[in-house]
Amino acid sequence: MKDRLFEALKKADADYAEIRYENEDGTNISFRKDEVENAEGSSFCGGIVRACKNGGWGVSVFDSIEGLGHQVREACRCAAIAGHERTELAETKIVDEERPAVFEKDFRGVTFDEKLKLVKSYNKIILGAGPEIQSSGVSYYDSMRTVHFANTRGSYFMEARPRITFAYSATAGTGSLIQKASDNISSKTNYGVVLCLEDNVKKVAERAIALLKAPKCDGGAHTVILNRRLGGVFVHEAFGHLSEADFIYENPKMRELMVPGKKMGVEKLNIFDDGSFRAAAGTISFDDEGTPAGKNCLIRNGVLAGHLHSLETAAKMGAKPTGNARAVRRFNSPIVRMTNTYIENGDMPIEELFAGVDDGIYACDAFGGQTMFEMFTFSAAYGYRIRNGKIGELVRDVVLTGNVFEILNNIDGIANDFEMLSGAGGCGKGGQFPLPVGFGAPHIRIRNVVVGGK
Repeated sequence: MKDRLFEALKKADADYAEIRYENEDGTNISFRKDEVENAEGSSFCGGIVRACKNGGWGVSVFDSIEGLGHQVREACRCAAIAGHERTELAETKIVDEERPAVFEKDFRGVTFDEKLKLVKSYNKIILGAGPEIQSSGVSYYDSMRTVHFANTRGSYFMEARPRITFAYSATAGTGSLIQKASDNISSKTNYGVVLCLEDNVKKVAERAIALLKAPKCDGGAHTVILNRRLGGVFVHEAFGHLSEADFIYENPKMRELMVPGKKMGVEKLNIFDDGSFRAAAGTISFDDEGTPAGKNCLIRNGVLAGHLHSLETAAKMGAKPTGNARAVRRFNSPIVRMTNTYIENGDMPIEELFAGVDDGIYACDAFGGQTMFEMFTFSAAYGYRIRNGKIGELVRDVVLTGNVFEILNNIDGIANDFEMLSGAGGCGKGGQFPLPVGFGAPHIRIRNVVVGGK
C-alpha cells in the first residue's frame, strides 16, 4: 500500500498533495423498546486525495484503489482552479510508521449472535424495571478502521483505529410527565467494557423512574459542583471549540478574545488536549495530515497558552502544527478537531469540595447544550441539592447558562479525582459526526452559576 500511494503521488502537480485510504469493518446492533431496531454488519473502503496549489485546495474522493494516479491529477486540477494566493502550510516531522491495533480483548473474536444476545439482555433489564418505563434504547457498535496515509513531503503512516461503543437509555412516564436517563461507555482496546453492566443498566432505569418524582431545580444563581462527566463535556463544548484555530482565524471577535498570554481563569486551572493520552477515545498516533499527535496546553495556571492547529492554520497564525487535523471517515477532508480534552487534576479532596457548600447544586452528566461564541447553555442529565456540605435530594431540569470566561474565573475548587471519560457518541463539528473524542475533569466547584429552573 505504501508503494502504491507514493507511486500515485508522482502524478501530483501541486505545492502539496496527500492521499488517505481507509478500510473499515463494523457491527451495529440496537433495540428500541422490545424490538430490534438495527442489526447489521458493514464493510467499506475508499479514500480521498487532497492537493493544494497557490493556496487553493482540490479534492478527489474514490472508492477503488485502482486508477489512483488519475484521482491525484484530478485533485491537482481542481486546486489549480481554486488557487489565487500563496500556499501556506507549516512544516512538520516526516513520519514513516505502522501502528497496528493492540487489544486487551478483541471484539472480532466475539460472534454476532453473542453480541445480539448481550444487547437484548440489557434491554430486557430496562423494560422490566417498573411499570413507569415506557421505552428503552440500547445500542452496541464496533468498528475496525485502518488508515493509510502518504503525502508529497515523504510522510507515510498506517494506523489501525478500532472502537467499541455501548449506549443505553430508559424513558419513564406518568401522566403528561416524561423523564429520561441514560449512560454510555466506549473503548479502543477492550470488548470487556460492555460486559457485566447489569447493575449500571438497572440504575439508569431506576433513575428515570425516580426523576418522575423529583422536584424541579430552583432557578437563580447557585454554587454548583460539576461531576466529572459534566465537567469534561463543559470543557470540550464551551472552551475546546473556542481553541480550534480555524474558528479563531475566521472570526475577528475570537482573535481578540483568544490571545495567548491572556488571563482566562483562576490560577489553579490547567486545560490540555492530548491525542497521545493512554487509550482514550480520541487517542491517535497521527492526525489525518500526518502530524504526530501529542499533548497541547490550552490554559496553564489560568493563562491562555495555545490553540489547536492544522498545517494551514499553523502557518497562517505563526504557530506549530499540533496534530489536530482530523476527519471522521474516508471521504471527509480533515478539519481542526479536538482529541482528548480535559481539565487537569486539582489538589482538593472531594469531601472538602462539598464541605464548602452550604446550599448549592450538584450537576451530573449532560443531556446536551449549545454554545454561541463564549456563551453557553447546558442541560445536566440530573442533579442533587447540596445542603450543609452533603448531597441531598434528587432534582430535575438543571440548566446551566453563562459566559465561559466568567465561569472559568468563578471556579473556586478543583478536586483531586480526575477521570478521563470515553463516551459512545462523538463530536459533530462541520457535519462530521461522530468523531471519537475523549473528555475529562475532576469534580469542579463554581460560584455564581446561573441555573434555570422553576
